[in-house]
Amino acid sequence: MEDLLKNKTILVVDDEERMARFIRLNLEHDGFQVVEAYRGMEALQKYRDSLPDLVLLDVMMPDIDGFEVLQMLREISTVPVIMLTAKGEEDDRVKGLELGADDYITKPFSPRELVSRVRAVLRRVETGSTESPDIIEVDEHLKLDFSKREIWLDGELVKLRPTEYRLLYHLVKNAGWVLTYDQILSRVWGYEYRDEPHYVRLYINYLRQKIEKDPSNPVYILTERGVGYRFVDYKRL
Repeated sequence: MEDLLKNKTILVVDDEERMARFIRLNLEHDGFQVVEAYRGMEALQKYRDSLPDLVLLDVMMPDIDGFEVLQMLREISTVPVIMLTAKGEEDDRVKGLELGADDYITKPFSPRELVSRVRAVLRRVETGSTESPDIIEVDEHLKLDFSKREIWLDGELVKLRPTEYRLLYHLVKNAGWVLTYDQILSRVWGYEYRDEPHYVRLYINYLRQKIEKDPSNPVYILTERGVGYRFVDYKRL
């Protein structure tokens, strides 16, 4: 289990760059990959770009605070979130947990406490997520390795652009369930694109061209007319 945690990606969100750097150095020393953001909206974009395994989220930020970021994240993701709160701010800790945070760390904290909390939350997630592996064999033709960001079709590596990858990732993680246009737009492009459904249709077409044998008769990415799209429930194939 400990080795499996080594390559996990952590998104660190803190408007104090010195604090973000302190956290980054300690996490990287322990084998994690780290992505940094210094503003709330930047954090949401970095989340969509990097699809981290855990988010360390400071409460106090200049544009939108950590609670708003957490609420927006929870609309699109179940990624584990650890809130960074000021000493003595019990209301902040309670509010964060009620909004869906998995844990909190009170500033100031030691490197050892930071790493142990991150590891503990990741272990809980790994233990409880056996139904959603990183390596997925949809059928004899299509294989997905989300840990390496690799898609294989009939033994050949398929090259996807970042947006195509994010779209496929969210479709597959919700296999069997319909994702509406609004849900796809907010998860892949961001809230500001919610009135742009043509983006979804365009990139669904791109994906079908790359992973479907016959893009005009798709078997993986299915259209739910007037609603959105659904990835085939591969567990029932």
